[in-house]
Order: sequence, then C-alpha cells, then structure tokens
Amino acid sequence: MKISAITTVLCFMCSITNYSQSIPIYKTAEKITIDGDLSDWKTPFLGPFVIHDSGKKGTQNTFVSLSWNDENLYIAYHSTDSKIIGSAQKKDSQIFSTDDLVEIFIDPDGDGQNYIEIGVNAFSSNYDLLLKCISPDCGGWNTSMAFDIAGLEAKSKITPEGFDTEIKIPFSSLETIKNGNFNKPKAGTKWRGNTFRIDYGNTTEYLALQYYKSLKYGFHQPEEFAVFEFLE
Repeated sequence: MKISAITTVLCFMCSITNYSQSIPIYKTAEKITIDGDLSDWKTPFLGPFVIHDSGKKGTQNTFVSLSWNDENLYIAYHSTDSKIIGSAQKKDSQIFSTDDLVEIFIDPDGDGQNYIEIGVNAFSSNYDLLLKCISPDCGGWNTSMAFDIAGLEAKSKITPEGFDTEIKIPFSSLETIKNGNFNKPKAGTKWRGNTFRIDYGNTTEYLALQYYKSLKYGFHQPEEFAVFEFLE
C-alpha cells in the first residue's frame, strides 16, 4: 500500500520508542520486499540517533527498526536529510568516506574479531566488510572488503524528507564466517551490535543509536555495542 508523506511522518512519530541499551529485534510473519518503501513496515522504530561520542542531539533525525524471521535479519532506516551528499557507485566502494549513508555493525560476542559492517547510501550503493581484528591484542587493524554476504539485499529510496533504506541479511551467509559465532538465532538469542549514520550535509556528523563513552576507534567499539535481542 502507499500512503501520503504526511501520514508516513505521523506513523514514524507514533512508533518511536525510548533509546535503550537493549535493542529489540521482533520476529515477523510479514513478507518484506527490499525496495526502500517503508509504508508497509510493521515493527517499531527506535531513535532518534545521537552524536556517536557524546550522546548529543543530531542536526537531522535518524530512526531504525529491526525484525527477523527464520531465514533473514531485516533493518529499516528513516533518515531526514535536507542536503543529500553522494552518488550511485559500484559495489564495495568506500562510500563511508564520501557519502551520506546508514550502517550496521554486528559482532555477536562483542570480542572485536570477525564481525561485519554494512553500509548503504541514498542511491542504494552498498558495501559489506569483514573486520577480522581491530585491536593490537589480536594483531592490529585487519579488514577485508573482498568478503561478500551471499544474498545481501539493500535498497534506498529518496523521499521529500530525505531517504529511507531497507537491508536484508541472510543468516545462512553469516554462519559461514569463521570464528564469528554467528549461530542462527532463535527467540532469546542476544548479539552485540549497533546502528549508525554518517551525514556529510551542512555539517559532518557521525551518529549512532547507542553512543559511546570511549573515543578509541570511532564507530568500531564492540566492547560498547548494544545488545540486539531476538524476540518473538
């Protein structure tokens, strides 16, 4: 179904829940089409995002919602953006250095090793990155952009308010990550992770749903990731 822009905004405002260290991921029986159109998205949105290292209010609002079924993890973002920076680029371009985009990091055990980062800009350009290690304790910064999540889908849609994004991540692909502990979740499973946005508009801002107390590695602080809890 399609609904007006005004109704869309009101629906988002009604579905926002309080910022929390624990991020719920609700199971869904709905068929989710990855097209960037959030008018049929059923699960609540969390936010707004805040400055990642201070918790201060961002200049522009960002909201996120997560859901799952037996096969996939789904993430939806609603990003207000009065000045979208970026362009359509090839797969695995380093758009995090140039473009407005949303991101998700997932590290089930929070040990800072063998976890994933996915980023998508307003033009549906995306990358998936495996972070093998970020700390000197495990050998120092070691990442792989050659890593690919089979079956990953990501689509953004530019709207009058900014842009909306949907992502689908198959659990079967994550289970192949060696020493990643991405075991297929069930109700009650808890993973560590966080959701982010980089906004290169009138002022550059690095935003997160869960902000950090430490400044060591920017967004890459698995020891301070929130808890993603899979719920029925």
